[in-house]
Amino acid sequence: MPALAAGVETSPEPVDDATLVEIFSRLRAADPEPRSELEYLNPYTLLVAVVLSAQATDKSVNLATAPLFAIADTPQKMLDLGEEQVRHFIRTIGLFNTKAKNVIALSRILLERHGGAVPCEAEALEVLPGVGTKTASVVLNVAFGVPRIAVDTHIFRVSNRIPLFSAATTDKVQAGLEARVPEPFRLNAHHWLILHGRYICKARRPECPRCSIADLCRYPSKTTALTPISAGD
Repeated sequence: MPALAAGVETSPEPVDDATLVEIFSRLRAADPEPRSELEYLNPYTLLVAVVLSAQATDKSVNLATAPLFAIADTPQKMLDLGEEQVRHFIRTIGLFNTKAKNVIALSRILLERHGGAVPCEAEALEVLPGVGTKTASVVLNVAFGVPRIAVDTHIFRVSNRIPLFSAATTDKVQAGLEARVPEPFRLNAHHWLILHGRYICKARRPECPRCSIADLCRYPSKTTALTPISAGD
């Protein structure tokens, strides 16, 4: 089970239901149609991009996948390209050797078991090499419109800070959020929270003065001014 217990910050009790609705209402008002920052062409390339994004930035993944997906946007084309060439295309991404093996292996399984299509069931996705709960949830949400709330380090931090739902593991936070977030907000909740964590509720220097939900957040260590980032940070 994925765990990020070391990053859990002490927080008060989670916000009540009315506050939860107000938080998501404001996030929706600011960004009515949020989108993934990973670039993809179809469910297959989305799956590959999410697998590659583990311990990597979306920007670095997009730089690597743009030329890769231009010539290999299906499982068969990826197999035809071969592991060595896949490794060449993604060599700038961390763990590229393992990820290249996983991309080839999952492409083969998709062809053998699913006729080359990406399945829309969590169980079928999670048995693919390099795919866990988070990756499966992202694919289900983004490619198939399933209201799953994949939890990465940003969402884990935001949920525990506000707090929306407090827990010591990503799986527990995901289960808690999916149970708490009202249905009208559930489909886009993953995007709103990840973008909020990436650009506002940052790990080291949360930008509370420009946060649209700062007055609703119960995080006890809010910043009162934007601190310039020194060289090397």
